[in-house]
Amino acid sequence: MDLVPENLTFSEVGHLPIVKDFAKKIRLVETLDAMVDSQMEISPGITVLAMVLDTLSGRTPLYRLEEFFQEKDIELVLGHEVKAEVFCDYNVGRMLDKIYDSGTQKIFSQLAQNAVGRFGVDTRRLHFDTTSIRVFGDYDFIDPPFKITYGHSKDKRPDLKQFLISMLCVDRNIPILGGTEDGNASDKTLNNELLGRISKHMARQGLNPGAFVYVADSAFVTPHNLERSKQEGVKFLTRLPATYKECGRAISEAVAADDWTDFGKLNQTVATQKRPAAFYRGFETDVELYGETYRAIVVHSSAHDKRRHKRIDRLLQQKRKELEEDLKKINPGSFYCRADAEAATDKVLRAAAGSYHRIQYGIRKVPKYPRGRPAIGAERTPMGYEYILDVKIDVDTDAIAHMRHEAGCFVLLCNLSGEQEPNPWTAESLLELYKDQSGIEQNFGFLKDPVIVNSIFLKKPSRIEVLGLVLLISLLIWRLMERCMRQYLEKAEIEITGWNNRLTNKDRS
Repeated sequence: MDLVPENLTFSEVGHLPIVKDFAKKIRLVETLDAMVDSQMEISPGITVLAMVLDTLSGRTPLYRLEEFFQEKDIELVLGHEVKAEVFCDYNVGRMLDKIYDSGTQKIFSQLAQNAVGRFGVDTRRLHFDTTSIRVFGDYDFIDPPFKITYGHSKDKRPDLKQFLISMLCVDRNIPILGGTEDGNASDKTLNNELLGRISKHMARQGLNPGAFVYVADSAFVTPHNLERSKQEGVKFLTRLPATYKECGRAISEAVAADDWTDFGKLNQTVATQKRPAAFYRGFETDVELYGETYRAIVVHSSAHDKRRHKRIDRLLQQKRKELEEDLKKINPGSFYCRADAEAATDKVLRAAAGSYHRIQYGIRKVPKYPRGRPAIGAERTPMGYEYILDVKIDVDTDAIAHMRHEAGCFVLLCNLSGEQEPNPWTAESLLELYKDQSGIEQNFGFLKDPVIVNSIFLKKPSRIEVLGLVLLISLLIWRLMERCMRQYLEKAEIEITGWNNRLTNKDRS
């Protein structure tokens, strides 16, 4: 019988050696050590790697990091033999300050460039967006790197202070640029600032303006951003806000022409009974904004159509309820003279205006008799008359026909040619490209996942900025791992078990 040596210890490392291997592929430790000036006992690269491993273990980053490594085979997961005690809060805090002094965006840009070169990531499709991160407590500091303040909360918590995280992704969800922004910063302004430096940044990837497409949400559409994209020669794809008259005009033109091109189903996930795949169709036209003509794709989605029809139904119910309440005040039940009843009808018609309902009414003259039973054979004589206003409410189908026909439509806006050779941008390919914007939304879900980030315990905005860097590096490595797995599944034509024990062979998550 074999005996187990007394000095033998066991430690569960799970997937951490895989994370370390991907960190090695993008030269995480070497890059940090070269870019951050530090004479501390522990190197900047090892410190950040430790925080990345902690982050991707489903724990709160920076919180009890020392305890986390007490139970790990440090040499195996970090590639270096160090003591867990070096990851005490004091040392980690000092290292965050040194990393901040070296420039977080510069560091992440270099790591992303390493990743793009090592894994052959396609950088021709750029997706930009921002999200808000809410925080608790007081963050009043003099001249901070970004303002933690109140702003438009994408988490629907305007009562809390926040800061923003901006992100630029390629190949659907691989981050190559990211940073922290003021809590009240405007997406419109951030788009403009990025457009001013995007060409220079992409030149490092070997791409000139016109060789890549910048995809952003509707906040992109401003006169300054459109002009900046023209000056920089940047090709863009975005969504035209419904607040623009040209959006409504283009949709009306598409509905009137009824000359749609069917795109079919474009779903990447398996459809279910509760979430059936949407059907898409498109109509090409042009729109004019600020004196320039742009290509527009009117898209009709069956999923949007169902949701918006339900929204219209809820609107009609609300309008009918409001109209009925107004009628109760206008029509008390009876009037003493016909003139009063007729005057009430004018008020009824005015109340119905803009309610998407049609009013049918009539005035009945009703005799009013005195109390008591009349004598036998005597003719009953009314003591007067009252006037009853009868009102019937019907939905004004003509008024909502326009809304019904245009439900489910939205407009994509771009300066990409449909005749570009050798790979012209068809309407369908533009829709597919815009749908890839969902990848960056998934990234924001990662950054805001309470399993990964519960609360931000840092009180210095500069350290919060470095925490953002750690999270972006963790996200970069996670997406690279995912990408390699999906590519292998596609090449090997095999499936693995996903959520709810369902088999999947998706090449993208």
